[in-house]
Amino acid sequence: MDTSIRVKDVIKITKAEMIQGNLEQECCDFAYDTRKMKPNDVYIGLKTEKSDGSYYWQEALKKGADIVIINKINIDKKDLKNWENKTILMVEDSLVALQQIASYKRSLYGNNLKVIAITGSVGKTSTKDMVASVVSQKYKTLKTIGNYNNHIGVPLTLLKLRDEQVAVVEMGMNHMGEIETLTKIARPDIAVITNIGTSHIGNLGSRENILKAKLEILDGMDKKEIIINSDNDLLQKWSKTNKEDIKIHGFAIENLNDEKVEVWADNINLKENSSDFICNTDKQKVKLKVQAGGVHFIYNALCATLVGKILGIDVEDIKKGIETFKLTEKRMEVTKLKNNITVINDAYNASPEAVKASIKNLETYKTGRKIAVLGDMLELGDFSEKLHKDIGSFIAESGIDILLCSGKSSKYIIDVATEKGVKEAHYFKEGKQIVRYLTQKVKKDDVILFKASNGMKFYQLCDDFIKNF
Repeated sequence: MDTSIRVKDVIKITKAEMIQGNLEQECCDFAYDTRKMKPNDVYIGLKTEKSDGSYYWQEALKKGADIVIINKINIDKKDLKNWENKTILMVEDSLVALQQIASYKRSLYGNNLKVIAITGSVGKTSTKDMVASVVSQKYKTLKTIGNYNNHIGVPLTLLKLRDEQVAVVEMGMNHMGEIETLTKIARPDIAVITNIGTSHIGNLGSRENILKAKLEILDGMDKKEIIINSDNDLLQKWSKTNKEDIKIHGFAIENLNDEKVEVWADNINLKENSSDFICNTDKQKVKLKVQAGGVHFIYNALCATLVGKILGIDVEDIKKGIETFKLTEKRMEVTKLKNNITVINDAYNASPEAVKASIKNLETYKTGRKIAVLGDMLELGDFSEKLHKDIGSFIAESGIDILLCSGKSSKYIIDVATEKGVKEAHYFKEGKQIVRYLTQKVKKDDVILFKASNGMKFYQLCDDFIKNF
């Protein structure tokens, strides 16, 4: 089976104009950032609001690219002479071209490749990591790197396909129609929806609309087969409506009467940095341990078990995959400092559901003060004030000792938490003030959680605190 893509294929797929080059040249890895390019990469110049990457085509060639795919720009003939042995293609829209090439790449594998597509309001990346760990015990597996889950990241992931048997692909979205685009490129065999929460509710207007956007994942599937979290209210309700053309599988901890539930957990023991529980299916019970704290990782393990079951993976291999999985960086990274001080860097993203899950995990620590460092949850639109106030109420009912916040909307967290009895809550206009405060006030055995949306850059505050401590 030939799954290679050559320049002549790109021209046919995208209707590109070849300025110069070799039609038989093979296109291997693709890159759009000249700063991260490797020799022999295919450079694709993507246009953003700030700049057009097409104008960096010479920089890409200097970095070792043999092929560049760019938008239609003016190129000086003198410049072309400097790169006579390189291939230069021009297209109407480089992003569309990238997606078209990725879709073609996927089509070359046909039924020889199983694609598992994962979406949801929270937990996509950690679920992807655990599912891939399980699947890789039996099959050669490609997975989304980091959170490359958008209109650029998904195509770039698929273009890394070589001789894999399974691809585990994460799909994110901010607006309606985005997952529809991604799923039609990837054409999944199995879809996963982790949950429906409030992430991006500012763009979509309601949780019901978020559900509709996530369910677009079905649009790219020939035979519709989906795995859902049956404890999620909206997913559970959706699964009960008549869906004769969709095969629905469920996993759960609480809603065990749902007929769709095939995998469930009991005897749960939550610890600081791990959890153990009994994973049940209709045929067996297995004791599992997850090397990460928080009940949300148990949900991930149930989902991964269900994927493994569908793909015919032996129970011992499923167990090994779950117990050895590794999290993508900036997700629940735990660092131990002197005086037994623990720092949890979970500041890559934040939604109300994710913040609550992190706080619950913080509560499992048995020694020292529990300190929550929280920043704004973004993309909540008109719901922002209410949802930040809800976090303040949640904090007041938790076992958190100290609350530190920075960010325009995080002021609501502080106001409500203080009003409801949190005695030590401090608001800072600038995040760097938090670093100074912690450096001076931290005590032996303290546990510190950093949590905020990625745009708040609290991961940098966390790194600064660790470096300065």
